[in-house]
Amino acid sequence: MLAEPVTKNPFTSYRRDSLGPYCEPVTVAEAHSGVLAGLQVLIVEDDRAIGSQLVKGLARAGCEPTAVATAAEALQRSGAGLILLDLGLPDMDGVDLCRRLRSRGTAPIIVITARGAEPDRVDALDAGADDYLVKPFGFAELLARMRAVLRRTGPDSGATTYGALRVDPAARRVWVAGRPVALTGKEFDILACLAIEPGRVVTREEIFDRVWDEHWYGPRKVLDVHVAALRRKLGHPEIIETVYGRGFRLGEVIEDPSHR
Repeated sequence: MLAEPVTKNPFTSYRRDSLGPYCEPVTVAEAHSGVLAGLQVLIVEDDRAIGSQLVKGLARAGCEPTAVATAAEALQRSGAGLILLDLGLPDMDGVDLCRRLRSRGTAPIIVITARGAEPDRVDALDAGADDYLVKPFGFAELLARMRAVLRRTGPDSGATTYGALRVDPAARRVWVAGRPVALTGKEFDILACLAIEPGRVVTREEIFDRVWDEHWYGPRKVLDVHVAALRRKLGHPEIIETVYGRGFRLGEVIEDPSHR
């Protein structure tokens, strides 16, 4: 496993304010809050201090960030709309983890690392990374690169639109009347299952087969709990209709221009 050069400060410029020593002024993040709002970001960074500062900065940018310090933790997570991946991890080389993450999903992966040599860049990009950023870097540049990869996998790339609802399976993002909605991994998977054929009744058995592991033997009422949470977060209970004795289907919600 390759050791990664020590980089205590991943950002090229910073100030000591409420976000901590590694983040640029708040206005840099706040300027783009509407673009990244609700995006679930998984940060895989073994330096917990750096991971913490990334969490704070991205939260200010409107994201929903989560930081983990090992490859094992990263592989247990699901539902991220974008992944920031350090290469110097304690339990697996980051390039190998990148390859495994790419085989499991299509969420954009941006490598953030102190390894700047061309072979490292080539290996990571060939393993499935969408972009490569060498530490130290500017926080504004990180946000710009995040926006760029999201444009390439954005809401026009295979997204399903049904009335005011828009579901993008590639980026794992959801909008209602143009407003981004943050969902958990299971909530998104259930909604995406219903969005495959909007208006068609999807049985409870189909949803369990698609969303839950075949070895899962928990209570079946867990589906109703997730559906209730989905209705609440989407802001329109009628978006998910219950067809008693059968399952669920998407109901079309027409956008009200007065609520934009």
